[in-house]
Amino acid sequence: MKMLLFIIILGVVGIGGLWFFLQSGSGDDIRADRPLTPSPTSQNESDEAVSPREESTSGRAITVTSGVTHSIPLHEILSGGPGKDGIPSIDAPRFVAAKDANYLADTDPGVGVTIGDESRFYPYRILVWHEIVNDTIAGEPVLVTYCPLCATGIVFERRVGAKEQEFGVSGQLWQSNLLMYNRALREEDESLWSQVLGEAVVGPNTGEKLTILPSEITRFGDWKAAHPDTRVLSQNTGAVRSYGRDPYGDYYTSESVSFGASFNDTRLHPKALVHGIEIDGQYKAYDDGVITPDGIQDAFAGSAIGAERLSGGGVRFTKDGKVIPHVTGFWFSWLAVHPETELYE
Repeated sequence: MKMLLFIIILGVVGIGGLWFFLQSGSGDDIRADRPLTPSPTSQNESDEAVSPREESTSGRAITVTSGVTHSIPLHEILSGGPGKDGIPSIDAPRFVAAKDANYLADTDPGVGVTIGDESRFYPYRILVWHEIVNDTIAGEPVLVTYCPLCATGIVFERRVGAKEQEFGVSGQLWQSNLLMYNRALREEDESLWSQVLGEAVVGPNTGEKLTILPSEITRFGDWKAAHPDTRVLSQNTGAVRSYGRDPYGDYYTSESVSFGASFNDTRLHPKALVHGIEIDGQYKAYDDGVITPDGIQDAFAGSAIGAERLSGGGVRFTKDGKVIPHVTGFWFSWLAVHPETELYE
């Protein structure tokens, strides 16, 4: 009887494994279908040869461990499930006019970008399956990124130094956040880049930062009203995905986090949406709910900070009257990489 029960259990596990493999191959099973429970990291590289080098532009110490240059602990890098390029970036994006984007509702969120006279909208319902779009707008190389686990939608200039680069999804995560990589002819010339930091954290480019470009996290209807000539990312991506289905279920509202994210601040719900800024190495977050069309005024790091809600639904920050970049995402994600952050209250 015990042997029969063992055989039945083994069969069920085998079928489950086969189902996961088939679903992964079809692209309809990504990170959120796995259990989302925090797990402590281990010190598995502590006995390796470590030599300090210098500091990155964000002040993180750059270290060489067994020949690997890095500014984050290597043991904190975790597999997100799919391997390198298992979540495919969109490298030849196609667009449709707003009136032809009948696959979107006005309430659908996404990233809006305007460069020169060109406006584009990148729906989260597509980005959730690809996380990276390598694009060119008005002749400028643009990197549109979105990490569903952290709700961080950030747009960068797609250059490393003065050289235009193409980026892909590494399949690895740090503090639950997307680690991108810049594609090169030789793998040893590639680096891992933290999306939320906009900075290379492993590899030859460690310490270099990407330039953040102005963008808005907004809803399609609001963006379309403010930018009627906008182009919208097409579902014709070259990949077969269930763009009408969000594979992350109730993750966005639950208190659970995953993949090594660590924090101990409960002033906000872990998944509260915040906007984070950096001034001279100091960090501050603003709960999305406190920013109204009338705007708020704040003093931080010796500067006058302004934040206002735009007509398209997004948010703009200024420092002493000049527009500055900011990062929008879940509270836990900002806190995990900036544990010393202040919070506007």
